Order: sequence, then structure tokens, then C-alpha cells
Amino acid sequence: MGEGTLPVVPGIASGADAGAGYAPSRGTYLETIHSWITTVDHKKLGIMYIVYALIFLLVAGSEALLMRIQLAVPNNTFLDPQTFNRMFTMHGTTMVFLVGMMILFGFGNYLIPLMIGARDMAFPRLNAFSFWISAFGGLLLYYSFIGGSGLPGTGTAPDVGWFAYAPLTERAFSPGHTIDYWTVALLASGIGSIGTAINILATVFCMRTKGMTLMRIPLLPWLYATTSFLVLVAVSPLTAAQVMLMIDRYLGGHFFDTQAGGSAILWAHFFWIFGHPEVYVLVMPAFAFANEIIPVFSRKAVFGYPAMVAASVGIGFLSLGVWAHHMFTIGMTSVGNAFFTLSTMLVGVPTGIKIFNWLATIWGGKVRFQTPMLFSIGFLFQFLIAGLTGIMLSVSAWNWQLHNSYFVVAHFHYVLVGAILFMIFAAIYYWYPKMTGRMLSERLGKWHFWLMLIGFHMTFDLMHFPGLMGMPRWIYTYDASRGWGTLNLLVSIGGFIQAIATLILVYNMVRSYFRGALAGPDPWDAWTLEWSTASPPPSYNFAVEPVVASRRPLWDIKHPEDPDSAFE
Repeated sequence: MGEGTLPVVPGIASGADAGAGYAPSRGTYLETIHSWITTVDHKKLGIMYIVYALIFLLVAGSEALLMRIQLAVPNNTFLDPQTFNRMFTMHGTTMVFLVGMMILFGFGNYLIPLMIGARDMAFPRLNAFSFWISAFGGLLLYYSFIGGSGLPGTGTAPDVGWFAYAPLTERAFSPGHTIDYWTVALLASGIGSIGTAINILATVFCMRTKGMTLMRIPLLPWLYATTSFLVLVAVSPLTAAQVMLMIDRYLGGHFFDTQAGGSAILWAHFFWIFGHPEVYVLVMPAFAFANEIIPVFSRKAVFGYPAMVAASVGIGFLSLGVWAHHMFTIGMTSVGNAFFTLSTMLVGVPTGIKIFNWLATIWGGKVRFQTPMLFSIGFLFQFLIAGLTGIMLSVSAWNWQLHNSYFVVAHFHYVLVGAILFMIFAAIYYWYPKMTGRMLSERLGKWHFWLMLIGFHMTFDLMHFPGLMGMPRWIYTYDASRGWGTLNLLVSIGGFIQAIATLILVYNMVRSYFRGALAGPDPWDAWTLEWSTASPPPSYNFAVEPVVASRRPLWDIKHPEDPDSAFE
């Protein structure tokens, strides 16, 4: 069989057939831009999600570096307190809503129809609307730098933290329009997220190709369906809280105004009812990437497919009942503390099942240590550590001592960076050839991985120790007598190493787009349907509707002699 070709079989188009008659438009630049702006093609929208998120990743990373410069040495005056708080607020909000949500929805948009044999998402116009309203939310948030104080004026960004605890958001504490930009931006982003979640659920459950039963769906669509359910349940309370906040600020309401009989604790409940399921909204797609990448580079079917599905759904349900472990220090009853301690610990059970199944998939496999697999192995180790420190923090007495310390910051970033961002990088290296038709440089990819790994552990391993020594988060400087200076300097150096690694990825993506080796339809010898069509896929995805008979349709076709291929 020639390189980059697939066998022609009934029901699944070969790479050549799938790409027949498909060529990029030769129109002008304006026509090309117009085609992207007006598109309802799930693949173009997915790419726009990803590019948009990567741009904001660089922005949020720059904000983090500014904070790390300020904290690198004691009594630093690089940033004043208010600017530090603005950077802190914008960094957290950007990473959660404009990077994490956007890039993960981008991969879901691009991959789900291809993986289930569909030609597009269930609601293409809703798909386009969801992207543009989410993108508008991000631009509106950053417009606060210009118009936050009201026009005319110099403007300022919000400075109340990404969680915006009451009563800091009341007009008496935050005059001007900074909080209004933050609120309306998140409302717009939430509308887009809900629209995308509805679209993904409808696509996964109603648009599957012939023969693809629920227990033959690749694990990635399964986890995205669970994620979308969480979005529908969790984003709604945040939206309600944002509406109540606007009523407080402009219509004389007092939901969160403690000076007029309102409750700041009510905001905390509403926010964390969203905030903790949001962690799983972000991490479940990372699990989905691991479920697709680890088996391919281990040359084994994923171990325990039914258990993986059950664990994913179990995590989704359990994550809805753990939010108040963020609130152990507010004075809940002993019954409340006990309940949320137990529920938080229970999440570790299905999560542990996943880790054991990934390890069992690798065990005994013919592992190929290419860049996507390297990031996946880093993810496994780091997510295990994040889970263990999460179990520690689930104990209310331990949490009481370490809440609002840098130990919590280290734990949280172990999840967001060590798990989620590492798997996003793995997904970029894995599916970039499908999206562009070009391979990323493996040499640059390994430089990216090792620098990212070193920088990550230098930053977030060491960050636990100032937290144990009593360093609170949300402070912009500290006295030399506290003994945190050396550790903070090393933490900041690690942050800059991560920045260099990320820039290598950006260079690799741009360079490979123009000069990378041709990928062909299936450069990884994979087995899901997206690899059965051309790279990049044609606008219609499949020339002929695929028909599948197992969980690995492409593998069964390419390797009929493999006894493991009939593994129902």
C-alpha cells in the first residue's frame, strides 16, 4: 500500500476519493476572509475556536509572567497593587473562559462529526452563532482596558479576581464599568457555551453513522457529551448570578449587597455551583484526548471501554455535588463539611478507574514515544499528583489550614496546566496533520515537551512549599523576613521556561503550515473515522456515508489479520 493511502472499501471513502474535486479557493484575500466569517462548516469553526484560544493563551500567559515578575523578589514595586489585581483577574478569567472553554470546544467542533461519520454538526447555524457570541464576549472583556472607567476615559480592567466575590462587585466598591464589562462578557460567553453544548449533545445522539451504536462511539464523543451535559447544568447558575449582579448594580437589588441585607455567601454558592463542575468541563475533554491518543501510540485497544464510559458519566454526576469544598472556611455546619468532604473524595473513585485503565492500555503495548505520547505520559503523572493533592484538600480540617494559600494555587494549576494544557498540546500535535495536511516538526515538538515539563515542575512543584509556609494567594508582595524569596524566584524562572516552550509550539505551528512534511490521510496508523478521509478533510467530510461494525472501524479494515480487531 502506498504511503498516505487507505484501502477503498464500501462505506468508507479512501483518502483519494474523499478529497476528489476538493481544492482551496483561489479567490482574493477578501473572499477568503468572507468565507471564514460566514462559514457554518464545523471544521472551519473548530479551527477558529482553536486559533482564538491560542491567541488568548499568549495574552493570559503574558499576564501571568507580569505577576511572577512582581512576586520574584520581596518588596518588589514592578506592579502596583491595583494593577496586580487587574492582571490576576484578567489572567484567571481569560484562561478559564477564553482559552480552556474555547480551545476544547474547538476540538469538539472539529472532531465529533468526523469521528461519528456525520457531515456536520446537528445545527450548523447555531454552531456559527455560538462561536461568534463567545468571541464577542472575549473581545468585550478586553475592551474594558479602554472603556472600563466610562468613555471618555483611560479605562481599566476589572480587579476583583476571576471569582468576583461579593461585596467587591457592588457599585460602592467598584464604581465605573469594569465589573459590567466582566459580567456582560461572561454572559455572552455563557450563551455561546450553552449553544455549543446543545449542538454537541444533538450531534452525538442523533447524527451517528450506520452501525455506530452507543457502545461503538469513540470515547472522545462520549466524554464531550458528558461535558456538554455539565455545561447545561453548571453555566445556568453562573448566568443567573450575573443577572442578579446587574440587578444589584443598576436596578436597586440587594442580592449580594451585605450592607442592605443581602448575602455575599449567596454569590459564593452560585459561583462555585458553576466553578467546580467547570473544572470537569475543562478536564473531561483532556481525558477524551488521552482516550484517543494513548491507545494509538500503545498499539492496543483502550483497556476497559465500558468502565471508561461509566467512569466518565460518574465523574459528571459526582462533580455536581462537591462545590462547597471551596467554602470550608466560611463557617458551614459540621454536617455540610462532612457531606462535601465525602462527595469530593468519591470523585477520586471513577477518576482512579480512568488512570488505571490508561496504565493498563500502555502496559504490554508497543509504545511509540512521539510527541503526542510524551505529553500524554506527562499528563498521566501530573494528573495523578493533582488528584492526590485534591484528596488532601478535600479534608475540611486540612483545607482549613491551607485554604487561600499558594498550596491551593499549585494544586489548581497542576490540574489546569499539568493535566489540561499538556493534553491540549498532545491534541495539537496529534490532530494538526488532519487539520492542515502537514506534520509538525518532531524535533521542535520534543524541545517543546522537555522545556514545558522542566518549567512546569520548577514552577508548580515548588509553589506548594510557600503555601505550606503560610504564603497567601492574592498578595502582590511580601517581606523578605518571611523566607519565601528564593522559592518565589525559582517559581518565576520556571514560568519563563514554560513561556519559551509555548513560543516554540507557536513557531512550530506556523513553520510547519508552510514547510511541514505532507501528512497524508492517516500518518499515525489510527483507527477512528476522521483518519479515513483526506487531510484536511473536504467540506462534506465523507464522499460516502461510512458503515461501521466495531469500535475501531478503520483498524479492522487495514488489519483484518489482527485477532484483536474483533474485540466487541
